[in-house]
This record gives sequence, C-alpha cells and structure tokens, in this order.
Amino acid sequence: MRTDRHNHRPIAGDSPDVEAIKVLARGHQNLIWARTRQTNALRSALREYYPAALEVFDDLHDRDTLAVLGRAPTPAEAAHLTLPAIRSALKKAGRQRNLDTRAHDIQNGLRAEHLTAPAPVAAAFAATTRAAVGLIVELNRQITELEAELATHFESHPDADIYRSLPGLGVVLGARVLGEFGDDPDRYTTTKSRRNYAGTSPLTIASGKKRAVLARHVRNRRLYDAIDQWAFCALSSSPGARDFYDHHRDAGDLHHQALRALGNRLVGILHGCLGHHTQYDEHIAWDHRRTAQAA
Repeated sequence: MRTDRHNHRPIAGDSPDVEAIKVLARGHQNLIWARTRQTNALRSALREYYPAALEVFDDLHDRDTLAVLGRAPTPAEAAHLTLPAIRSALKKAGRQRNLDTRAHDIQNGLRAEHLTAPAPVAAAFAATTRAAVGLIVELNRQITELEAELATHFESHPDADIYRSLPGLGVVLGARVLGEFGDDPDRYTTTKSRRNYAGTSPLTIASGKKRAVLARHVRNRRLYDAIDQWAFCALSSSPGARDFYDHHRDAGDLHHQALRALGNRLVGILHGCLGHHTQYDEHIAWDHRRTAQAA
C-alpha cells in the first residue's frame, strides 16, 4: 500500500442504515434457522410416539399445529379431544375461516389407528413436545416482531424502491440482498465484480485442451442463498425470467444450474438499475433476448 496505492481502491464504506438492515436481516434468518431445527426435532419425536399428528399436520410451526399439540401432546389426550375443544383451540390461535371443517378433519385424523408407544414413554415424549411447542411459539412471535422491524428499516432506505421493483424481491429477500451487497456506490465498479461477489458468475478452469465451467464455492453464502430464492420467486412473476430459465433447461441445464444462471442475470439487472437510479422494467430487461432469439 505504501508504494502501490494507485493500484488499489478504498475499502467500501456502507452507510449506517444498511449496516442496521444487515444486522436485522441476519438476525431474522438466524431465528428462522433456529425454528427449522426445533421443528425437525419435533418431527423426529412425533414419529416415535405420535405418527397420527404427522399425518394431520404438514407444517409443524403452523398456528393450528401448535394449538392442538399444546392442548393434546399425547395420542391418548388427542383421542379425547371434542370438536368444541379443537375449535376453541384453533380460534384462540387465530384461525377465523373453516373452523368446523378443520376441527372435524383434525379429530378424525388424530383418532385414526396407529402404532403407539408405552404409556411412560409417551408421557416422557409429551414433556419434550410441550417444551418444543413453547419454543416454536416464541420463535414465531420473535420472527414476526423482527420482520416488522426489518421492514421499517428497509422501506426507509433510499434504494428500497429499486430493490422492490425487481421481480421476486419482497421486503425480506430485498432486505437480505441489500444488506449483504451494501449501498456504497463505488464498491462494485462493474457488473462482473458484483456477480463475482455474489458467487453467481461461473468459474472457468482451463488446462491444455480441457475446459470446465464450474460454480463458485468461495462466496458470501447468505447472499447466495437469498439470490437463489430470489431467482426461484422471479419465475412466477416475470415472463422474461421464466423464458430465460426454460431456455437453459432446454439446453440441458439442471434445475439449480438454470436457477444459478437466472440469479446471475438478475444480479446484473440489479446492478444496472442501481447504477442508473431507475426501477426495473420488464421490457428493457428482457426484450433484447427475445429479439436475438427471434433473429
């Protein structure tokens, strides 16, 4: 740095606002990961002594699931649940529609014949289930509160409208992408540098007559995970993104390869929007590809 300072550029200096967004986005994601660990542990326990619950409830962190398991954590208790009791539990948890139908389905499912564990074992598992349900309920509450705080910070950022204009980016994903990229306008001098940091640009390795194009494994994993979800969400909201993905699939790419290519393209579009301070336009983003394919 003393002799070759002219060959280096200053370290990126993100604003305090985007640093706050990154802290909140990472905290929010950490809570979701913690909830996933708890629901996986709960699923494993229910498989051992309460398989009927797994047949009735697909989503173990859903409010209906937690309400009923909190009221009846063992098959014996579930068998004695009346329709009014189930309906009351669902209503207290927040369900407003189809209460009677859902209560009837839950009662029938929990009373179906299935293998059971000995009473002492079931009682021990019930204690762990109550604890897990309490943890997941609290995690749901904290995730909701932190998401509201994250939305407040994200929507007050000057670049929020640009991020939200891109297909597939909502408040949470947009905040994650913004937080991990930062907002220093001089940090990414080219589209390629932003793609390289995101880990979406392919890595070409050549030796003699051999040449291979591989995915980058040294990358910001939180950012890459957010872009992967972004690309998947964009498939249903952008015809251009869908055509781009289908073109790669038709060319022989696997699902994740085509999704990575789409994410790489979306990062380039984001870079252009930020550089020109303009919101996303579907025609500008994809019409040149349609014209080239038609030609």
